[in-house]
Amino acid sequence: MENKVLYHGTYTKSFTPQYGLGEERHDYGKGFYLTEDIELAKEWAVCRPDMSNGWVHKYELDIEGLKILDFQEKNVLSWLAELMKHRDADDSKRYHILATKFIEKYGVDTDGYDVIKGWRADASYFYIAKEFVRDNIDVDILEDLLSLGGLGIQFCIKSEKAYAHLKEINDGLQAVDYAVFNEKYNIRDVDARKKMRELINSDENKVTKVFSTLI
Repeated sequence: MENKVLYHGTYTKSFTPQYGLGEERHDYGKGFYLTEDIELAKEWAVCRPDMSNGWVHKYELDIEGLKILDFQEKNVLSWLAELMKHRDADDSKRYHILATKFIEKYGVDTDGYDVIKGWRADASYFYIAKEFVRDNIDVDILEDLLSLGGLGIQFCIKSEKAYAHLKEINDGLQAVDYAVFNEKYNIRDVDARKKMRELINSDENKVTKVFSTLI
């Protein structure tokens, strides 16, 4: 039996993850999102501007028999296509036309997977997506850009089977201080954006193989 320890950061002290809940406009659609990194979970628990403290819940996921889609094992364009299915990287007519074609070419059929693993499109990562669809980023530096945001990898519990394999560890609940971890979240985001802008403006960004040329 294989078990993976995961954390979920939230403003709610008591709740039960339920199959079918969640927002369709999250990175991988409806599901329950967790991370292996407890420090990131603490930051994600207080990344809102309402100044309220948060909580980190600890879980154990039995992955034996689960079908897991890992976007880190796919082309980064597949991850972007999945993101475009659920979130708008731009609001222009041009983007909506090209995004449909991009998804058709690079999208992955996620039906049948119990768990999806991949980057979390928080503020800094979503900045990359926006710049890419505006033809400001060459595909050759995309993965390097994603690595600059830190350990932003998440797991999304998708299927009823996967929810049945997820168990909360009762003594794993931790309170999160807003003042401490919201600042860490903001510092991480500012630092990531600075490094990303530097790479985007460097000679490594050839701006040749860009969004509109890949369709």
